[in-house]
Amino acid sequence: MSAYLATIPSPDRGVWHLGPIPLRAYALCIIAGIIVAIWWGERRWVARGGTKGTVIDIAVFAVPFGLVGGRLYHVITDPELYFTEGKNPWNAFAIWDGGLGIWGAIALGAVGALIACRRKGIPLPAMADAIAPGIVVAQAIGRIGNYFNQELYGAHTDLPWGLEVYQRFNPEDPDNLLNGVATGHIPLPESPVHPTFLYELIWNLLVALLVVWADRKFKLGHGRAFALYVAGYTVGRGWIEMMRTDTANHILGLRVNVWTSILLFVAAVVYFVLAGKRGPRELPETLVSKDAPEAAEEEPEPAKVAAEAPETPAEEPKKTEES
Repeated sequence: MSAYLATIPSPDRGVWHLGPIPLRAYALCIIAGIIVAIWWGERRWVARGGTKGTVIDIAVFAVPFGLVGGRLYHVITDPELYFTEGKNPWNAFAIWDGGLGIWGAIALGAVGALIACRRKGIPLPAMADAIAPGIVVAQAIGRIGNYFNQELYGAHTDLPWGLEVYQRFNPEDPDNLLNGVATGHIPLPESPVHPTFLYELIWNLLVALLVVWADRKFKLGHGRAFALYVAGYTVGRGWIEMMRTDTANHILGLRVNVWTSILLFVAAVVYFVLAGKRGPRELPETLVSKDAPEAAEEEPEPAKVAAEAPETPAEEPKKTEES
């Protein structure tokens, strides 16, 4: 009994059913993370001088792009889960069962954000700085979904915070244990294990605090707060990734995500240094959307100016002797 109390228990399941509608903890955590990122990003954007409501408008483009990008990265880096013998290729679209690569989500999400920023006439780096802490907090919330899915854990440990993982059963689909239920709390052979998803959750929150502190103290601009987030996150993700025991592809003895962390860390540091040469943070007036009411008042549309211009009477034709 004492050994059990010195560990963290896993949830019995990750899916509940409201009639025919499945409620998946993983999906709910992703949604909650997106809401937090948008809410916090909006507050930071307005505080920097940006137009209210802009972050929500950007999210309309960035979020769908990010979800597609995250899934693409996962499928491309782990194709054997979907395209080998005995696997169902259509499961590559089953995003609700887990499997989102943050690298792909950020990369393709940035494409969506760039499209939206250009439509509004605002700089993407400034928007990235505003949403950076919210993004990493959203990632932390998403890791709670991994806890409910009982996935992304490490090797066996006897530490007090070891995670108990249980055998789950799914009589309707014995191969789909992700949607199963742990009855009897039968521990898996490797249990208890390192809760690596919890390590990353805590690390992400620390990175968010670091970005907020540095941004306030040094008035970071031109994408430097976002670069700091990437650099900080990849440091933690690299060593936590090497603790995980789930199946992953390797290059030169290292997991693919470890190599990605190393490359992105170097790129983020280089960008942080180079962007610092661009001078102080962007001026507030550069963050005003071109479709904002105040922008419309300052720069009236040509059609509106023409409509409001006073009409000049046309000259009457000169009379001639022949008229």
